[in-house]
Amino acid sequence: MDWRDYIHSTEGVLGGKPVFRDTRYFVERVLKLVGAGWQYDQIASEYPGILPEHLRSAALFAADLMRDESYVAIGQARAA
Repeated sequence: MDWRDYIHSTEGVLGGKPVFRDTRYFVERVLKLVGAGWQYDQIASEYPGILPEHLRSAALFAADLMRDESYVAIGQARAA
């Protein structure tokens, strides 16, 4: 699966934040829901149009973003 098939961003649209294609749902919001323990059925009932493929693509997207990052900020986040 290529997350680019399900996620995109456009400068000037919704602040340029990544959203799921053909929706106005932010990837960040759905990732936070998954992290909070929401199951797919809960997310789908609150956010019509979200598919299981969206959740998988969001995980792949997040992993790709982390690949080349440094994590100095993790210590700062814990201190806050």
